[in-house]
This record gives sequence, C-alpha cells and structure tokens, in this order.
Amino acid sequence: MLMSTMPLPQDLQDPAQAAAEEDAALARRAAVADVRAFEQLYRRHHRRIHGVIARLVGHAGERAEDLTQEAFVRAWQALPAFRFESAVSTWLHRLAVNTALMELRSRRSRPWPEDDDEALESVATPDTAGRAMLGRDLERAVATLPPRARAVLVLHDVEGWKHEEIATELGMAVGSSKAQLHRARGLLRTRIGVMA
Repeated sequence: MLMSTMPLPQDLQDPAQAAAEEDAALARRAAVADVRAFEQLYRRHHRRIHGVIARLVGHAGERAEDLTQEAFVRAWQALPAFRFESAVSTWLHRLAVNTALMELRSRRSRPWPEDDDEALESVATPDTAGRAMLGRDLERAVATLPPRARAVLVLHDVEGWKHEEIATELGMAVGSSKAQLHRARGLLRTRIGVMA
C-alpha cells in the first residue's frame, strides 16, 4: 500500500512516461506564453512532425517544412485551450496530420515536384509509435504515389488508422479507402521492384 502512494525514483521511472510528463510541463508553460518552453517542445518534436507531414504530402522539400512550421504555429495558438486529455506528443502528431491532410485536400489536382535525395534523407525519422525508419528506397517510392493513395497508405500502414477514420478525414467512402490502399500497395510493389 505504501509503495502505491510513493513516487518512483527518477532512475526507475519509465523513460516514455518521463518524456510525456516533461512535455506536459513544457506545454503548460507555453500555454501561458512562455516562448522558451514552446521552443523546447519544438526542438523535441520537430523531426517527427516533419517526417509525418513529408510522408503524407509526398514532398520532403520546402513545402513539407512550411507545413511543419504551420503545424507548430497552430499548436502555439491552440495550446491555451489544450485540455491534456492525451499526451502532448499525440496532440502535436494529430495536429500535424490534420495540417498535411488540409494541404492534400487543397491540392488534389496538382502534382508534387520530384523530391531530392538530401530532403528524403531528412524525412527518415521514427514516427510516434516508435516504429523503425522506413528505408530510403521505400520513402522515395511512397513519395511518388498519387496523393490520395499515398495519404491512405501512410495513414493506414504507418500511422495505424482504421479505414473508417481515413474515410472520414479524406472525405471518401470506406470502400474507396480500401481500394486506394490496395492500389498504393500494388504501385509500391511495382516501384520497389524497379528500384531494386
């Protein structure tokens, strides 16, 4: 009984839990206009946020960086209303995904320019679930997929969303989400085979 009320020593605390608590403390300070606290949150999460945005929009260059900055501006503006019902990292990740999805909706008919190798290397960072980095060839192949197929593939296979969630976010039927995923996987198999 006594152990359940005593806090764990720092060296016995789960590193993920400690990071979540530190993020929450930084977010609380940033919510009351502490710029330094927000800068720390930015430094802690920038690479992961940029990675998910770049995967979704298929462009790892300037536009992905612009969208990353836009996501953090939105975070700064929304922090005072954040209720801490989820981890700060989860909230930032969802905000980044929504920022990328809004970009995809606004640019449905326009193709993306080709990605350069240097920019693609910067995308290869772990995602929120702590999965291993996608390989450089796979990243390149994903970036060449049509935007809706790429978005469905990334949201389903990388981010772990269900087809119902994807359909709602992208404004499509569940069957269309499944068809886009099947299409994306087929295109990837073909493109990776060509790259090998």
